[in-house]
Amino acid sequence: MCCVEGPEFNKKMGGLHNEGKENERVKNQKEFRKYLPHLKVMARSRPEDKYLLVTGLKDNGKVVAVTGDGTNDATALKKSDVGFGMDVTGTDTCKKAADILLTDDSFTSVVKACQWGRNVYDNIQRFLQFQLTVNVNALFTVLISSLLSGETPLHAI
Repeated sequence: MCCVEGPEFNKKMGGLHNEGKENERVKNQKEFRKYLPHLKVMARSRPEDKYLLVTGLKDNGKVVAVTGDGTNDATALKKSDVGFGMDVTGTDTCKKAADILLTDDSFTSVVKACQWGRNVYDNIQRFLQFQLTVNVNALFTVLISSLLSGETPLHAI
């Protein structure tokens, strides 16, 4: 795991190349891609560094989650896929920018939220797989039976 810390990160990456808010990119993509396989956590960072990291990760097709509690974190919270805001110590701007508010400001809540989200996602996938399998088989059974015998084998009761 690589932990990026301090203002050197923004200098190494060359900042952002601005073509409007939608088309922002990290200027030094080559240097950013060196960090990419090792990045997990960014600690003790300035708001510009957070925003740069979120932009770079999203440009490279990664899913990004950000935690924040201050007004200066709002841009990174908005740009990320999932923004976790602190409800107790967070500012109003941070709370408005966040997708999820942590009512107890505990990072264990982030872990629990991710576990619940993955569980819900897995259950939806299983449900869709089951429904498609059953419905496609029922469709073929009715279609083939109707073509061969002229009657449907399944009747509504």
